[in-house]
Amino acid sequence: MNVKIVNHPLVQHKLTLIRDKNTGSKEFRELLEEVAMLMAYEITRDLPLAEVTVETPLGPCKGHALAGKKLGVVPILRAGLGMLNGVLKLIPAAKVGHIGVYRDPETLQPVEYYCKMPTDVAEREFIVVDPMLATGGSSVAAIEMLKKRGASHIKLMCLVAAPEGVSLVNKEHPDVEVYVAAVDERLNDHGYIIPGLGDAGDRIFGTK
Repeated sequence: MNVKIVNHPLVQHKLTLIRDKNTGSKEFRELLEEVAMLMAYEITRDLPLAEVTVETPLGPCKGHALAGKKLGVVPILRAGLGMLNGVLKLIPAAKVGHIGVYRDPETLQPVEYYCKMPTDVAEREFIVVDPMLATGGSSVAAIEMLKKRGASHIKLMCLVAAPEGVSLVNKEHPDVEVYVAAVDERLNDHGYIIPGLGDAGDRIFGTK
């Protein structure tokens, strides 16, 4: 599997709290946002820099500023919204797109229902965010939707993944780097990650 596991101690600590079934929606949302920000720190480590000069109160100083492609963040609705603000706290100038994909409960196949992107898709590097990478169908579909609109630099950031999901993304989109906090054991017969953390959308929004 081609996947990068963000094993920072704070990420792993907060992930354990997120998994706990006794963690309520308010704390779940706060923890997910914090983990997303910490993971975004790792996923942006290779952004290009350009040398610039600024004036400090005591004189000129050479420093560095971000260069290269502008950034975009694309949450997969609805659970991906729980990671969005954490990423934006770190890169507030990023533009935000939204992709709506749901998994058919019978076939487990993704069904597209919404896509709204910035107008300059081809000029941006995108981070697609979704807490769960289960079967991989939704992530593969979202990446395809971005590519059809001109995106060529895409990274996928999820909290927890199943091996099956990682393998599918690797197979269908080998150019997309996958970042997760953990790769769990397997999927169950209903396509849920085991041990996972339950339904991320329901836990974020307090629904059933």
